[in-house]
Amino acid sequence: MRIAPLVVGVLFATPAALITALPASAATPAALPASAAHAAAAGPCKPRDRVNLRGKDFTHGATLPETLRCADLTKAKLDEAELGQKDLTGAILRDASLKEADLTQAHLEYADLRGADLSHADLGQLRAKQADLRGAILIDAEAGQAEFPHADLTEAVMTRVVLTQADLTDADLKSADLRGAGLGQIEGRTADFTGAKLADAKFSQAHLEYAVLRNADLEEAEFTQASLQGADFTGASVEAASFTQADDVNLTGARGSADDVPDDAITPAGDGNPITDVFSGAASDGGTSLAVSLVIVSAVGLGGTLLIWGVTHRRRQRNAAGYAAARRAAEEDVTRLGEEIDALDFDMKINQVTGPSAEWRAALDAYEAAKQTLLIAQTPQGLPEVASAVQHGRQALRAVRSWLSDVRGLG
Repeated sequence: MRIAPLVVGVLFATPAALITALPASAATPAALPASAAHAAAAGPCKPRDRVNLRGKDFTHGATLPETLRCADLTKAKLDEAELGQKDLTGAILRDASLKEADLTQAHLEYADLRGADLSHADLGQLRAKQADLRGAILIDAEAGQAEFPHADLTEAVMTRVVLTQADLTDADLKSADLRGAGLGQIEGRTADFTGAKLADAKFSQAHLEYAVLRNADLEEAEFTQASLQGADFTGASVEAASFTQADDVNLTGARGSADDVPDDAITPAGDGNPITDVFSGAASDGGTSLAVSLVIVSAVGLGGTLLIWGVTHRRRQRNAAGYAAARRAAEEDVTRLGEEIDALDFDMKINQVTGPSAEWRAALDAYEAAKQTLLIAQTPQGLPEVASAVQHGRQALRAVRSWLSDVRGLG
C-alpha cells in the first residue's frame, strides 16, 4: 500500500527541513532466513543418492543418464545438452559447462551451480528454488518466467540476461553483474541487489517491494511503472535512471540525478532555501517597501502555517512508521506461511505421498486469504485479519504434518 506524502499547495516551496523520510529500519523488513548454500546442504539428497559423473563429457551427442537427480556433475561438459524438463534437483554442477544448453522447465531446486557457465543457455521456466549460483555465468541467457526464489546469485555474471516475469523473491544478487539485463515484470520482493551492476537494466513493471539496492549502479536503468514500496536506494547511483509512473519511489540517500521522477516521490533534499530566495529576488528587483512589507506579512503567515503543518506531518509520520512496522511483520508472517507450504509440498513430492486433501486445501485457502487481506489492508485495523488467516493456515499445516508423521510411523 502506498502512503502518499502530503502536498502543500502554496506559492512558497516547503522547506526541506520539515520533510523527513521514514528511517530505513522502518521501511525495510527483516532479512528472511536461509542462504541458498545452507538450504542446499539441507536439501533432499543424501550421499548414497549421488551418481558420480564428475568431469564427464556429454557433448557431441553423448547419451545422458536417465536419472540426474542428485547427480554429481562437477566440471562436467554439457554444452548444448538437451536437458528440458529434466529433474536435476539437488544436483552438483559446480564449474560445469552448460553453454547454449536447453534447460527449459528443468528442475534445479537446491542444486549447486557455483561457477557454472550457462552463457546463452535457454532457462525458460527453469525451477531453481534455493539453488546456489554464486559466481555462475549467465551472459545472454534466456530465463523468462524462471523461478529463483531464495536462490543465491551472489557475484553471478548476468549481463544482458533476459529474466522477464522471473521470480527472484528474496534472492541474493549482491555484487551481481546485470548490466543491460531485461528484468521486466519480475517478482523481486525483498531481493538483495546490494552493490550490483545494473546500468541500463530494464525493470519495467517489476515488483521490487522492500528490495535492497544499496550502493548499486543504476545509471540509465529503467523503472517504468515499477512497484517500489520500501525499496532501499541508499548509496545507489541513479544518474539518468528513469522512474516513469513508478509507484512509491523513495530515493533518500541515492546519488545522481534521476529522470522522470513522479511528483509524489521522496527525493534527497535540494540545496538552497526557497523562502530566502524569494526575499533575495524581491530585493534585487528593487520592489517598493510596501511590496516588501506584504512579502514579510505573507512569510509570517506562511511560517505559522508551516509550523502547524510540521507538527501534523511529524504526527502522521509517527503513525505511518507504526503502521509500516506492523505491516512489515504481517508481510513476514504471510511469507513464512508460504515458505512452510512450499517446504511441506516439496517434502510430500520427494516422498511420493499425498496429505489429507481437506486440511491441505484449508492451508492453501488460508494462505490466499492472508495475501488478499494484506493487499487491501490500508490501516492497522485491517492487519489482525491477516494474522487470523495465517493462524488458520498454520493449524491446517500442523494437521497435515501430523497425518504424514502417522503414515511414516506405520511404514
